[in-house]
Amino acid sequence: MWIQILLLVAILVQTIATVYALKLVHATKYSAIWILFIIGFSALSVERIIQLLIFAGHPIPRLFMADVGFIVSICLSIGVMYAHKLFKYIDRLNYQRQLWNRRMLTNTLRTEEQARSSFSKELHDGLGPLLSSAKMSLSALQRNEQDPTRREMLSNTTYLIEEAIRSIREISNNLSPHVLQDFGLARGVENFIDKCVTMHNVQIDFKTNLGKERFETNIEIILYRVICELINNSLKHASAAHIELQLTASQSELRLTYADDGRGFNPASVSENGMGLSNINSRVGSLGGTCRIDSQPGGGMQAHICIARTTPELSLKPTKKRRKQTKNT
Repeated sequence: MWIQILLLVAILVQTIATVYALKLVHATKYSAIWILFIIGFSALSVERIIQLLIFAGHPIPRLFMADVGFIVSICLSIGVMYAHKLFKYIDRLNYQRQLWNRRMLTNTLRTEEQARSSFSKELHDGLGPLLSSAKMSLSALQRNEQDPTRREMLSNTTYLIEEAIRSIREISNNLSPHVLQDFGLARGVENFIDKCVTMHNVQIDFKTNLGKERFETNIEIILYRVICELINNSLKHASAAHIELQLTASQSELRLTYADDGRGFNPASVSENGMGLSNINSRVGSLGGTCRIDSQPGGGMQAHICIARTTPELSLKPTKKRRKQTKNT
């Protein structure tokens, strides 16, 4: 009796396994190895049914039993021997999916940078000259105006236009940094740091061995955006007073080390801290790089980013250290 119950349970389990295996046929792109497993599971179920019938007293030809056992042995044996091919195929599918996701992210970032550059050019070359022409016309009217009240109004209007021109230049530069495009990553980062220490009460130590070395456009732009994001996070969210930034290049990689003395946070709650860390991880991931962020409440934040480089070997130059601490009132 117990043997019959066990056989029924085995038939049920093998039937369920066969049904699930059939559902996965499409996922494996009808792999011959997987089909052999399905045939083996089905034949195994048939074998258990035959055994159950034998226990129930039904006569079953021995030749038929041997044929079923042979089919089970052949299918499962071949399937096991070539199962590694199925696993390799699944790994290849996963790799292709990851590669496609990375390409999609890279294309998205490239499109974003192109839109930034186009908008920056329109502001700088379109609206900027118009405001400059208006400023010159107002200056001419101001020189010829005799009424003090009207001269003061023209002077105030000219001042507002000058402020608008400065704002447009700043917005244009933030959208697409001209220093980064013309002089490279190190100079672009230095220029951004100069602006930060002018507007905030912060001390930033920047060390680099890059000099005037140029890298692929994607690498320069994405690393620049990441550094800007890290510094802005430290100033706006962590209230940091001291930031250490080291950007070095070796023969095979670019490495960014970043640390601040801010209030810190819990990296596990990325979605709650609102500091754009997922954006940083996405940008670094689009270059195939690695990003590790360590922090704890009250303990500041440290970031370690590594990206492979394809440019020629860079000789190590004396590091350049920049220390500033000013406040714009």
